[in-house]
Amino acid sequence: MDKALISYFLPECILDYFTVIKVQKIQSKTGKDMDIYIDMEEKNELRSVSNPSDYESKGFFAPKTIQDFPIRGKAVYLVIKRRRWRHKEDKHKTVCNDYTIFAEGVKLTQELSDFLKSTGRDPRRYD
Repeated sequence: MDKALISYFLPECILDYFTVIKVQKIQSKTGKDMDIYIDMEEKNELRSVSNPSDYESKGFFAPKTIQDFPIRGKAVYLVIKRRRWRHKEDKHKTVCNDYTIFAEGVKLTQELSDFLKSTGRDPRRYD
C-alpha cells in the first residue's frame, strides 16, 4: 500500500503512530451503501514516559471505531487498536500513549469534530 497516497485520506500524522492493517468495504447499517473500514494498529513505540526501556508491550486495548471524513460519498471508519505497556518490574503499572488525533468524548476524529462544530452541528450527536 502506498503510504504517501493513503496519507491524503487519513488524519494528519496518524501514519506516524499507526500502521494500516487492512482496508475493507462493508455493507452499511442501512443496507444501501458500502462503508469503508480502515483497520489500524499502533506502532510499538512508547512515547508517553521518560524511560520507555523500563516497559514492555503487553498487547492491545479493545479496538475503538472512530468516524472520519467521507471518501467519495462513502462513510469512513477508522478501527484503532492501541497498545498498552507494562512496567518490567512493577507488573501492576501500565501506561499507554495519548493522542490528540481523536476528539474527546465522541467517536470522531478531531478534524471531523472541528469541521462539524464550524458548521454549527453538534459532534456529540454522532456518538
